[in-house]
Amino acid sequence: MHIEGFNWDAHNREKCRKHGVSILAIESLFRGTLMVLSDETHSQVEQRFRAIGKDHGGRQIFIVFTIREMQSKTLVRPISAIHMHAKEIAHYAKENPDL
Repeated sequence: MHIEGFNWDAHNREKCRKHGVSILAIESLFRGTLMVLSDETHSQVEQRFRAIGKDHGGRQIFIVFTIREMQSKTLVRPISAIHMHAKEIAHYAKENPDL
């Protein structure tokens, strides 16, 4: 899938910032390697995804996002993002051994 940009507004920008993750850090995730899983539990209205990747500084970030088509462009709409701590990384690896 070719992503052509991001869909930001005051709501999702603030939600990500309150967890200490900048817009730059989130956007940098999608320029690197990203492990993406479907988030079936929260996909009632639109399909949501969960992903883990490293930002431009090498920190692990967990992000929830959706894909939106707007004006003939495919955009990522971040919903929430957090920096992961070592315990969270280990827990996620244990819960998803096939990844």
